[in-house]
Amino acid sequence: MAIRVFDMFCGVSAFRTAAEKVGGFEFVGYCDNDPTAIAAYRTLYDTKGEYFCDDARKINTDEMPDFDLLVGGFPCVAFSQAGQRRGFADERGTLFFELARILQAKHPAFFCFENVPAILSFDDSKVFETILGTISELGYNAEWQCIDGSAYVPQSRKRVFIVGYFGAKCAGEVFPILREGKTSVSEITNHANQGQRIYDGRGAAITQTAQGGGFAGKCGAYFVDMNEYSQITDTARCITARQDSGISHRKGEHSGVLVEYQNGVYPMLNPDRETVRQNGPRVRPDGSPAFCLTVVDRHGVIHNGWVRRLTPRESFRLMGFGDEQYDKLREELHLSDSKLYKLAGNSIIVPILKVIFTKIKELDKKYHITKGQN
Repeated sequence: MAIRVFDMFCGVSAFRTAAEKVGGFEFVGYCDNDPTAIAAYRTLYDTKGEYFCDDARKINTDEMPDFDLLVGGFPCVAFSQAGQRRGFADERGTLFFELARILQAKHPAFFCFENVPAILSFDDSKVFETILGTISELGYNAEWQCIDGSAYVPQSRKRVFIVGYFGAKCAGEVFPILREGKTSVSEITNHANQGQRIYDGRGAAITQTAQGGGFAGKCGAYFVDMNEYSQITDTARCITARQDSGISHRKGEHSGVLVEYQNGVYPMLNPDRETVRQNGPRVRPDGSPAFCLTVVDRHGVIHNGWVRRLTPRESFRLMGFGDEQYDKLREELHLSDSKLYKLAGNSIIVPILKVIFTKIKELDKKYHITKGQN
């Protein structure tokens, strides 16, 4: 029998997408207050007959169907550095207690919640202590882990995942989740230049960026910070709802894609000393070995190309969604780029949720937890 799921703060459907990939889950209801997210959710999935509410505070638990697993990435703005960090003083921060209210009324066998890492230390850890205390009072055991999405996709996105269950027999069998390896930027961009979203308003922003080592032999596409103190990185900065805001004044807030004109990476000697005379060429051809290391010389690589924004499609890929889902939203809802960026930035990395759903499914099969609840 399938594990029944209620999807709180459902967004564009990260939990549901992950569950579909794993199999063995049935969604019986969902909740969100963003009209665009609701429309996207209903476009991607047939929700006919499922319980729905557009405000977590108005959910009537007596009208909710029974379910085995409650999931939700409750709003993080109250705790995130991107917000005013008011915690429980912000009404969005108190929405955790709506999850607790539902747990108390419906007693599902499992739950899985997600939030930003700051929730662990916010207000001298009092917020997280309150969350754990509330969970414990409801009879649940819980474990948690801060997971960086860069282990699954080329995006640096740290999030805390909390999984709870009745009884202690599941203890230590969900976390830690360990993984090595991820997709590359070339896979995200389809090995090609996508779009003409130019970083510099005057046209193509020619770059000559020196960075020490680590980039030779790649595909000619790299992530680069969208600010004046930009760095070239292997993984994209965390995708946000404001991904289309252009050049940022906050260091390392957004990433763009640096695409090389000549698809090459060239060893460079003393990139910061262009006016200093030296023997031999300053830059060697693509594929050449690096210059001999000395005590006084500085080494780097030179990239010649232009910087563009991540496209909405690439943002969805960086969250682990499939192209068919993106195309469906684009074609059927005719959403603007800004709304697509927002949907992606407010979502959760699907491959991480896929692993967690797999763990929950295995635990339920091993200990017959949902069978005991029904």
